[in-house]
Amino acid sequence: MSQGRTGKINYRCPKCLDREVDYDLLFDREENQFYCRRCNWEGNELEILTRYAHYKSQYRDMLKRWTVEDILAKDEDNWE
Repeated sequence: MSQGRTGKINYRCPKCLDREVDYDLLFDREENQFYCRRCNWEGNELEILTRYAHYKSQYRDMLKRWTVEDILAKDEDNWE
């Protein structure tokens, strides 16, 4: 979720990203935490990466083409 340039990594606010708002996080050196000025979220890098993993899992199968047979087979598996 960081930008594609070399150098400093810019993280996006995971709480804003869940609401489909793209807002950069700022870093507080004294507290050693990242924070968002828009929604007041704050956390460390591990929390950011954990929330990014959850965000990515929501779109895991976005590019997969689902056929009717796939959907019916998935529904049958849920009933067992």
